[in-house]
Amino acid sequence: QVQLVESGGGLVQPGGSLRLSCAASGFIFGSNGMSWYRQAPGKERERVARILRGGSTTYADSVKGRFTISRDNAKNTVYLQMNSLKPEDTAVYYCYTFYLKDYWGQGTQVTVSS
Repeated sequence: QVQLVESGGGLVQPGGSLRLSCAASGFIFGSNGMSWYRQAPGKERERVARILRGGSTTYADSVKGRFTISRDNAKNTVYLQMNSLKPEDTAVYYCYTFYLKDYWGQGTQVTVSS
């Protein structure tokens, strides 16, 4: 049974940093690409970052240079380091993978506000 469990969200001031974690189980983690998505109130869910099994990464234009996705295959965990956070980064952040079908985590709230 595939499970994705996010953690690390919270309230942070503009310009601050957070690191999200997603612990995965139920599949061969090292063989799968992993992604982080986010959904702000009233907006569609958008992909923020992706890391392929080989380690190559892609980012949404809105977060390039501020966010970094990484993975630790020994810990079956993918991370999203978020720096220079802006109020417009406020959203629920979801971990995602595809293993025969789509799998999503439960989401973690990130709020950027003074």
